[in-house]
Amino acid sequence: MEFSDLLINWYLKNKRDLPWRKINDPYRIWISEIILQQTRVAQGLDYYNNFIAHFPDVRSLAEADESEVLKCWQGLGYYSRARNLHFSAKTILEKHGGIFPQNHAEVRALKGVGDYTAAAICSFAYGLPYAAVDGNAYRVLSRVFEMDTPIDSAKGKSEFFALAQELLDKKRSALFNQAMMDLGAVVCTPVAPECVHCPMQDVCLALAHGRVGELPVKSKKVATRDRYFYYFFIETGGYIYLHKRESDDIWKGLYELPLVETPCPMEADVLLDFAQNTLFGKNFPSPQVDKIHSAVTHVLSHLRIHATLIEARAAFLGDASSEYIKVLKSDFDNYPISRLTEILLTQR
Repeated sequence: MEFSDLLINWYLKNKRDLPWRKINDPYRIWISEIILQQTRVAQGLDYYNNFIAHFPDVRSLAEADESEVLKCWQGLGYYSRARNLHFSAKTILEKHGGIFPQNHAEVRALKGVGDYTAAAICSFAYGLPYAAVDGNAYRVLSRVFEMDTPIDSAKGKSEFFALAQELLDKKRSALFNQAMMDLGAVVCTPVAPECVHCPMQDVCLALAHGRVGELPVKSKKVATRDRYFYYFFIETGGYIYLHKRESDDIWKGLYELPLVETPCPMEADVLLDFAQNTLFGKNFPSPQVDKIHSAVTHVLSHLRIHATLIEARAAFLGDASSEYIKVLKSDFDNYPISRLTEILLTQR
């Protein structure tokens, strides 16, 4: 039996019941694929349902305020993906009259849509014959065909896509792609794969040669660097102060407490002197520090952020052009914030 038949026959008996598989709406498929790029299905399902409830179609997303979009995304991380969704929804509204593109080239041209996502949307929504090669597909193919080419290399991406496209059942592309995803997600897992339950066990070369744990191969390691954040929870009456991150850095568009970033860890007295020149001064003169909490380490894909929450009281002397806004504590939940800020605030 051919690879695609083994795969699809297994899938038809074992497929997961997911809401975006019961539709062929390209908009909703697009949203689900972007959410699931770095998120487990169990977590992503609630985010998907919430996002669709707020933005049921292209127009509602395109016309929404960016802060509203980011608030719905809060907790998922990779906020550039939410901003790309928002940007692309506007593009679809302006260039395609609000109708989601129906050919591969136009779908691929949307900001934030890569080769995998374009193939997934086009196969699931339109039945177009494109193989969707994600992490699950890389893992399955590298093991079944015992491929040592690094999956994070240009050569590897080309080889794996060519193989997937050759194996693809052109008349059942959606089933093939969904089956590949499910097999990698629930059977051919990164750790402790369930080879005994795999439909490929009789043809898997890595299993036959005892190399399942060695594959797939990656050649690159992401360099991780340390950053030191000191957040000030500055309260005046029933108000606190927030800052919107605007630069091309992590969490662009999210709100945060007034921040001092230092090049290295600092003791309290040195930090406060440093902050006097970078945060306080004309904005928050003569702050009274009430409490300095224990540092929290927050790990992102390429960063280790060592963050400390400092509670303080101060008058706010900033003018209308200040980068800080004054917010009622009761209104704080209306602003999109990072997961790190959420974690820090649980210390209070």
